[in-house]
Order: sequence, then structure tokens, then C-alpha cells
Amino acid sequence: MATAALCFRGFALSMAIFLLAVPLLMAQDPSNLSLEHYSKTCPNVEHVVRTEMECAVREEPRNAALMLRLHFHDCFVQGCDGSVLLDDTETLIGEKQADQNVNSLKGFEVVDKIKEKLEAECPGTVSCADLLAIAARDAVVLVGGPYWDVPVGRLDSKEASLDLANKDIPTAQQGLVTLISKFWEKGLDATDMVALVGSHTIGFARCANFRDRIYGDFEMTSKYNPASATYLSKLKEICPLDGGDDNISAMDSYTSSTFDNAYFETLIKGEGLLNSDQEMWSSVVGYSTADTVNKYWADPALFFKQFSDSMVKMGNITNPAGGEVRKSCRFVNT
Repeated sequence: MATAALCFRGFALSMAIFLLAVPLLMAQDPSNLSLEHYSKTCPNVEHVVRTEMECAVREEPRNAALMLRLHFHDCFVQGCDGSVLLDDTETLIGEKQADQNVNSLKGFEVVDKIKEKLEAECPGTVSCADLLAIAARDAVVLVGGPYWDVPVGRLDSKEASLDLANKDIPTAQQGLVTLISKFWEKGLDATDMVALVGSHTIGFARCANFRDRIYGDFEMTSKYNPASATYLSKLKEICPLDGGDDNISAMDSYTSSTFDNAYFETLIKGEGLLNSDQEMWSSVVGYSTADTVNKYWADPALFFKQFSDSMVKMGNITNPAGGEVRKSCRFVNT
């Protein structure tokens, strides 16, 4: 009870704090990101985010994967600008109802609680986009993954794009060439892609996103291995041919609650839960990505290093259209 009180106290102050910040609008330039951006204006920002993330992951370990996923889906649409957090209003259509977000993205309440604490600490100072970037890093660390320094100074967009969310976010059914091109469009290469998709080591997928895979070529990619057949039977119990769309299964069948390199073993065995994941190992055009998968499975330190580098690279994708520091992550300032 004491832990819960520590995590959530002060939430009732939200409306009072909401009125304190002054709207800010300026162009975003990735070269302006730095490790010192909040050193004078909000020096405790990382401590505040880390404390709240510790509470969130302690309460529900899946919150680690949820925050990482939010950051990824944010950066792939308009850049890392907090647009994924915006609610629909009479004048704005958000991205939460996009095909790859609806019934999938969660963790918005965790963002709300972190934002409340940051507004209490330094009103109108820390952007929601930076909040997500720092929280994603802390999420990885809290479940055993690598630490990396997070450059900050992002601004929150005043707009969202449902169309771009439907177009730009990779899907579970896409082939390797399409996936590589989607990452390439964001300035991320195939090595970045394999490393970033390695975050599925702590991820879960909905039945609707892996049904075609387990009733399709799963047996072929796993070479009809008896052990794989047992795993496949369990997956079919979770995900029948009809119904159960929202049933979930871990994408790493070995260590789903720990950020490690075991996920890559599932691909090498042909047991990747999502078609898009297995493509990195099994695709006829995937000789380069397959080699990278093999390297990350053989050398966890190499995977951790590249994952950290790729997260910084992805996090540096900013929205040149301009932005502000939102008072609430769900709504643009008025």
C-alpha cells in the first residue's frame, strides 16, 4: 500500500498543474537534442521518470514492453513528437485508432502519471516526447536490458496523422523488402531494424496478428521439429481459427519477462511468432538480416550495443514542423 501511495500520490493535483504551463511553439531540429537540455530547467527529470517507471513495472511487468512500443510507434509517425499520445477531439483526429494501434497500444495511464509528477517538479518544461524516450530506456533497463544516454529537447507536435500511422508503422504480415523500406524511409538501415525488432524479446502479440503465421508456414520454417510442434499446439490453443482475436502470446517463448537475446533463437529455430519477425531469418532475400540475427544470438553484448545505438538513432528522428511542450500529453495546449 505504501508503494502504491508513493507511485500515485498527487494525481488529484492534475487540473491545477495543467493550468501552469505556458504554450511554446518552435521548429524542431535534431541537432538541438542534447544530454544537458534539462540540466538547469529540470535537473531531476530522469529521477522522476525512473521512479515512476519502477512503480509501473513493479505493478505490471508488461508495462516495460508497453512503454517501449509507445515510443517506437511515436517515432515512426511524424518523428518522435508525442503525437501517438493525443486523444481524438472535435478538432483533431489522433493516431490511437490506427490499424496497428487500436486494441494494441496501451500504457497511456502510465504516461499520464509520469507527466503529472514532471509538471509538479518543473511545470511546462519537459515534453511528452522526451518523457517517452526516457521512459522507454528505463523500461528496458528495468527488465535486464542495456542502458544508454538519451538526448533530449524534443517538442510535442500540435497535430497527429491517422493516415501516416496506417501507412508508416510496420505490420505483422509484411514481407522483408517492405519492412526494410519502411525503416529506410526513417533513416534506419537493416542492421537497425533487426536490433530494434529484437525488443520483441519482452513483447506480446495479439492472436489477430499471428493467426495467419501459425496456421500458415510455421511448420515449414520450424522444419517440422517435434519440439516446435508442441509449441505450435499451445499457440493454436491460445489462438483458434475463429475468435479469440485479443488473446495474447509472448513473442519470446523462452524469457518473455527479461530483455535478452533469446528472442533471436526463436527465429533461428523457425519459431518466430510474427511473420514479419521470421522473415528476417527465413526470407529468401534475407541473407544479410539472417546473418545479423545469427550474430546477435551468438553475442548478446553485440546485440545490446547495437540496440542502444539504434534506439538513440531512432529517437533522434524529430518533426521539423514545429511543436510545443504540452501541459497534458493527451491534448495540445490551448
